[in-house]
Amino acid sequence: MAYKNVTPPKGNKITVSEDTLIVPDNPVIPFIRGDGTGPDIWAASQRVFDAAVEKAYGGKRGISWFEVFAGATSKEKFDTWLPEDTVEAFREYHVGIKGPLTTPVGGGIRSLNVALRQMLDLYVCQRPIRYFTGVPSPVKSPQSVDMVIFRENTEDIYAGIEYAGGTEDSNKILNFLKAEFPEDFKKIRFGAKEVIDAFVKDAYPDKSTDDFPVEVGIGIKPVSRLGTMRLIKAAVNSALSYKRKSVTIVHKGNIMKFTEGAFRDWAYAAVEEMFGDKVYTWAQWEKTKAEKGEDAANSEQKSALENGAVLVKDAIADIALQQVLTRPKEFDVIATLNLNGDYLSDALAAQVGGIGIAPGGNINYVSGHAIFEATHGTAPKYANQDKVNPGSVILSGEMMFRYMHWDEAAELVLKGLDRAIASKKVTYDFARLMEGATTVKCSEFGDNIISQM
Repeated sequence: MAYKNVTPPKGNKITVSEDTLIVPDNPVIPFIRGDGTGPDIWAASQRVFDAAVEKAYGGKRGISWFEVFAGATSKEKFDTWLPEDTVEAFREYHVGIKGPLTTPVGGGIRSLNVALRQMLDLYVCQRPIRYFTGVPSPVKSPQSVDMVIFRENTEDIYAGIEYAGGTEDSNKILNFLKAEFPEDFKKIRFGAKEVIDAFVKDAYPDKSTDDFPVEVGIGIKPVSRLGTMRLIKAAVNSALSYKRKSVTIVHKGNIMKFTEGAFRDWAYAAVEEMFGDKVYTWAQWEKTKAEKGEDAANSEQKSALENGAVLVKDAIADIALQQVLTRPKEFDVIATLNLNGDYLSDALAAQVGGIGIAPGGNINYVSGHAIFEATHGTAPKYANQDKVNPGSVILSGEMMFRYMHWDEAAELVLKGLDRAIASKKVTYDFARLMEGATTVKCSEFGDNIISQM
């Protein structure tokens, strides 16, 4: 690949062979420092990564870091928010990592993070949520939280199919529904001028109905069978690989029956077909109950789980948001659609210390492409102050090492961070909530992690 504005370092490419990631001893890893606090966070994080690799492998392995650009820094340098060089680097070298990026305001790319996910078809947003002893938490038993969210990344309303109210495009959709699906059109409360006029005359008698044209924002929510199948496959594979006991399909299928409900049904069917007796599903339980009775279904489930099967169950999204607070031990792996996953991952992060230390990875388990990232914003008011917590990027790097099967380096990162927090020499966000803590800079926290490996 010929790059226009960046030059790759010496090193070898990560490749994929028969769905298996092939990682050389000196891989080239593209990275984006990020905007706002990104440079401070990245400087500390890179030192932690390099130290972990050196300690784990004694110089036999090492990363060749390849800086690429996106966000405000890229806009300033190259007059584009997301250069083709950056997309191609992540595509060519397969695995990369990034800091937080500024979201463009006023047209253009709606979200740089979403754009990268869609361009590389990174269909899984993987968010592990676990507690580190000593981290301030608003809940009584944060140590009970230990789960991994598999959030579908490319469908649902995050596909970005929206039409602004009052525009020609929105009106085309309304006219289409009125002509082709009149009963559904009636459900759009203020989609017709005669309905608006009647409402205005009753509710706003002192106003003219001409002041209220038809203005209805329209969004389309695509959910596909194949998109569901590849997500649930990744979630169950993870549960089997890491000996997790259950996978919970989180959905709102009681209301959105042909999108969220279909997601649940397709997921159950897919895992039964793909994994056989390695799983036992609530759909199987219901079928056995209907045919043979509840006792037979309970006995069948008990036997399957005793023989090592992963239980695949489901939960309505609003109930799941309650139960991850009240009964977190009942959740192991969660598989869900885009919007539900957004809510759940941040709600769970709050239980274990906030998104400041919440890692994330966007992965295509078929092509092997993956971008690991900070899950928080750019916090521009703290830029260049060497102040903020680098934990989100550091833990995302731990995920990256795990994905590369550099487990020894990943374990050192976890050990260093765990002990650094226990030492109570932490950044201000933790220190202000921890009794007897010492506030250190972002860079000093990175040094503390390295010293604790």
